Amino acid sequence: MAHILIIHEVEDYAAWKKIFDNAAAIRKTAGEQSYQVLKFADDANNIVHFSSWSSIADAKAFFESPELVEIRKQAGVKAPKFIYLDLLEAGVL
Repeated sequence: MAHILIIHEVEDYAAWKKIFDNAAAIRKTAGEQSYQVLKFADDANNIVHFSSWSSIADAKAFFESPELVEIRKQAGVKAPKFIYLDLLEAGVL
């Protein structure tokens, strides 16, 4: 399973979240299987989006698409950092 970690600052969390939620269908169609949205403890506009994808290739194609570049602009995303990860191990303690 592929995982994607995205760290970015947004201009306004509430505005970003509305656009993020509205993009759920296109994220699912592109291959996103699950997600978590987290914030920095001391700054609600610094967001971490952690998600599971069908493949890294699907995630890269989606996140690098012109459509998503435009959606990020509309959402007020500043300089996103994408980290593509392959699962080595998982567990529950």
